[in-house]
Amino acid sequence: MVSNLSRKGLLTLALMLVLVLAGCGAKSGGSIVEGKVNVVTTFYPIYEFTQEIGGADIHVINLLPVGVEPHDWTPRSQDIINTSKAQLFLYNGAGLEGWVPNFLKGLESGSKVQTVEVSHGVDYIMTDEATDNNDTLHTDPHTWVSPKSALIMAANIKDSLQTVDPEHKAGYEERYNELIAKLQALDNKFQTELAKLPNHEIVVSHQAFAYLARDYGLTQHAIMGLSPDAEPRGQDMVALTDLVKKEGIKYIFFEELVSDKMAKTLAAEAGVSTMVLNPVEGLTQKQEKNGDNYFTLMEKNLQNLILALQ
Repeated sequence: MVSNLSRKGLLTLALMLVLVLAGCGAKSGGSIVEGKVNVVTTFYPIYEFTQEIGGADIHVINLLPVGVEPHDWTPRSQDIINTSKAQLFLYNGAGLEGWVPNFLKGLESGSKVQTVEVSHGVDYIMTDEATDNNDTLHTDPHTWVSPKSALIMAANIKDSLQTVDPEHKAGYEERYNELIAKLQALDNKFQTELAKLPNHEIVVSHQAFAYLARDYGLTQHAIMGLSPDAEPRGQDMVALTDLVKKEGIKYIFFEELVSDKMAKTLAAEAGVSTMVLNPVEGLTQKQEKNGDNYFTLMEKNLQNLILALQ
């Protein structure tokens, strides 16, 4: 029977097997709802913005499970099946979801899903990622951490929904305008509050805040690179310790979805404290239970920045 399978069919089966093994044990959410505009999103911020704009006119399936950090996550075979039947597949792009090209090749041959890179149009930041041998240039994918970039992403989501479902265009436009008003208010608050502060240097565990730093006048120093599991070099830790002491930095920022070991090590070495700065890549179980969202987490980020940079 195998001899009757096409080469494409064999490749698809092989890809699905890899994804099953890679995604084992991770529960991501939802299934296709007939009669709805089904939208598949790759991780939390896109899911939230899509849900807010789409409202009751759409059904959103978010691939990334609660409590999971997105950089190294890979999808399951069921995710391929759901996406093949959906009308829209929304992903961040800029290198965040490295699995997307192979994932799209694995979709069912008759799939009519439209694929949209939500960060398209953002002025990307290129970053030198230090390795043991040299510096490698990468696109920083953490666009959504800045409300200014989130405004662009929301517009892309709205446009994509109106394209696949013009019947509900007015509703999408109305809810998009409500979301934009909240994002603009958040943007204004970050701009106003951070401009008042005497200090602007932040030390973070994971290099996820370049867009936030660029847009609001901060300077980011990261223990680890664009991927939160990248090990820092010894000389980098020494240089950061010296920087913290020289600049009088009071806090080292860490995040909930990855280990805080390096942040605490650096803080202990420099004699300072640690504090959360959330890249809003996803919710923890506790945050989901508490009803947190992009706006509550970004508000907490602002309050923590105000405290740390006094």
